[in-house]
Amino acid sequence: MPSVLTPAPTSPRRRSAAVLLAAALLTGAFVGSPGTATPAAAAASSTVRVNQVGYLPDGPKRATVVSSATAPLGWQLRSAAGAVLASGSTVVRGADAASGDATHLVDFSAYGGTGTGLTLVVDGQSSYPFDISASLYDGLRSDSLSFFYQQRSGIAIDAALAGSGYGRPAGHLGVAPNLGDVNVPCQAGVCDYTRDVRGGWYDAGDQGKYVVNGGIAAWQLVNSFERAKRAGTEAALGDSTLRVPERGNAVPDVLDEARWELDFLLRMQVPADKPLAGMAFHKVHDSAWTALPTRPDQDAQQRELHRPSTAATLNLAASAAQCARVYAPYDAAFAARCLDAARRAWTAARANPALLASATDTTGGGGYDDAEVGDEFYWAAAELFATTGESQYRDAVTGSSFHNAPADTPWWGGTATLGRITLATVPGVGLPADDLARLRASLVTAADGHLATIAGQGYGVPLAADGYNWGSNSAVANDAMVLGVAYELTRQQRYRAGALESLDYLLGRNALNRSYVTGYGELASENQHHRFWAHQSDPSLPHPPAGSFAGGPNAGLQDPVAVERLTGCKPAKCYVDDIGSYSTNEVAINWNAPLAWLAAFAADRTNPPATPQILVAPTAVAVPEGGSALARVRLSAAPAQNVTVTVSRSSGDQDLAAGSGSTLVFTPANWSTEQAVTLTAAQDTDSSNGTAAFALTGPGVTGATLTATEADDDAPASAACSVGYRVDSAWSGGFTATVTLKNTGTTPLQGWSLAWSFPGDQRIGNAWNATVVQSGAAVTAKDVGWNGSVAPGATAQFGFQATFSGSNPAPARFTVNGSVCA
Repeated sequence: MPSVLTPAPTSPRRRSAAVLLAAALLTGAFVGSPGTATPAAAAASSTVRVNQVGYLPDGPKRATVVSSATAPLGWQLRSAAGAVLASGSTVVRGADAASGDATHLVDFSAYGGTGTGLTLVVDGQSSYPFDISASLYDGLRSDSLSFFYQQRSGIAIDAALAGSGYGRPAGHLGVAPNLGDVNVPCQAGVCDYTRDVRGGWYDAGDQGKYVVNGGIAAWQLVNSFERAKRAGTEAALGDSTLRVPERGNAVPDVLDEARWELDFLLRMQVPADKPLAGMAFHKVHDSAWTALPTRPDQDAQQRELHRPSTAATLNLAASAAQCARVYAPYDAAFAARCLDAARRAWTAARANPALLASATDTTGGGGYDDAEVGDEFYWAAAELFATTGESQYRDAVTGSSFHNAPADTPWWGGTATLGRITLATVPGVGLPADDLARLRASLVTAADGHLATIAGQGYGVPLAADGYNWGSNSAVANDAMVLGVAYELTRQQRYRAGALESLDYLLGRNALNRSYVTGYGELASENQHHRFWAHQSDPSLPHPPAGSFAGGPNAGLQDPVAVERLTGCKPAKCYVDDIGSYSTNEVAINWNAPLAWLAAFAADRTNPPATPQILVAPTAVAVPEGGSALARVRLSAAPAQNVTVTVSRSSGDQDLAAGSGSTLVFTPANWSTEQAVTLTAAQDTDSSNGTAAFALTGPGVTGATLTATEADDDAPASAACSVGYRVDSAWSGGFTATVTLKNTGTTPLQGWSLAWSFPGDQRIGNAWNATVVQSGAAVTAKDVGWNGSVAPGATAQFGFQATFSGSNPAPARFTVNGSVCA
């Protein structure tokens, strides 16, 4: 299970770390973090709890004071030199159920200045010093991602990138004493072959690698880039922004890092010629628990593959489908490999829907058992649908009980909200407008619930008093991610403020007056449970590196150290910074992933706001002659005022025109709700397929272009061919069909492209023995190479599966290579 260790706290407030990092990236040299600061004794015992890193100039600035006083107390915000910058009175909050503390709240959000070494003084008590700066989170954005580089398996960690003391040889590559991950056998009875499963990230401190944890962690890193790209801030995660060996390869560094894990996940898929082909092995780790401390390259134990599971397979399907979408502009071959793996994983999971991981398989590694995999099916279907637009995945999404369920806190055992986020935010997802609006509303409703919880807590955290379980800090970060998504969907500042307040809690505004992120804050965790970052266990080894995230308070007291030292603790105080307290003080990739997402969100420069863009899907449509086709239009962000979007032909065939919806009005409230524009094609006498470009424009927004092509129905020259169309089977809402193309001529047909238009609302989901593309009612089927040559009198045959409603009439006419079949 996730086990962690924190490096020695570097510059507590990181006032200079961001500058040093920027210099290092520009010069190509890594500059180590400044030395640990010694907290002042007065601040260490202070009743004034602040975000020890600081606050953003345009964000909320709140603190908590522990006091039983029943009347408001005076507060002062002071500069490093002691000058009073702002003052006011606390608000009596009263008892905080989770901590047992009597609390007051301080709100100094009205202060608009910046500074370093500021303090908040209340009732004679001074807080830890903190900064107010727009660049406050730049260092945390980088360091929280550097954690993943340092958790890599199968590669030497370069001290020039990781920092002095953090370099190490590659682990688990079969170099003695390692037995390695390059030729790993299965547990007895699982399989009779070995697999090369090198690479990936160690899950935590135990050096195991788990697909269910790897899937969600990789997804969150890639989703962070997707979100930043929509916000126009992706350059901060671009090439040469992180300390990774792939810097300078023209690929965003965050995607380079996530790919290290994605490559491993692909290796965990069962080969095509083996039983359970397409499924994913659940995990790989030592046959017995790894001793602490043990450097990865010094681990001599046998590694074992554990039985494939449905949950692991669907994690692979989801993360690989996302990979296919996001990596395509940078590495088309890798994206195609991801999509192929995702499709095979989906098919295998559908065939094995209840192959569950065992709750007792905990020798040498965590079980990661999950008895409910409907949420993983929903998540995988959502990612595949967002990437491919195919009806089989859309139907799996809309037919899932999770599609209409409330959004909840995402974690490795509950992934439906991840799918919901993708469907709600990825442009062009082909769901009906009302369905999309409901999905987005569910996320906003969940965010409203988090805000209500924050308002009811003395320490402003989106965690109920009974929510302090194993990894409670990751729940806070994941809830903050949902708040960040709600901000993207609505642009309402209260959601951004809620996400930032959640970060305040993690960085010191809490019942223990402690930052849970190594190297960030005057009093930060530094003894997390980990096999190599184990300074408390062996002084020759380092503390965890800056940016490592402790699991946090856990009222369950599930380790011997916690039982010995925390018995009787209030839930929010059930934490100890000790390497032996693995139930409160471990690290894990699926905990650092939401922290990295949140840090990147917080580091975004929000002013000026990005100009809303007009989004249209699809960007190219086929319009039947004499008929019409629809495109969907929305904005990428909320406009400052109502915007009228006009759709007009800018060039091309005048038979094509914009009909209803050529004028659309978007408001600050409905900007994300898709509206339809109708494209029409006039009936004419020519037999050519005309094309026209349409411009979508509006004041104060970035325009878009839509291409329409006429699907002509006038008879061109006849071809020497005939077509048979047969419905093989049909059921409510669906059918399969076989199409047979016969060459009735006297010369071979070399390569064929067969086209028709459905007279009803039939939509093809998948096909075999042909490459089939559908746009509106128009369908084109092309040979797949081996069946492209059709001799005189011979036939070529292919089939497909499709959906329909109402009647299911057959197409009336077919063309081959542009000519009508006789």
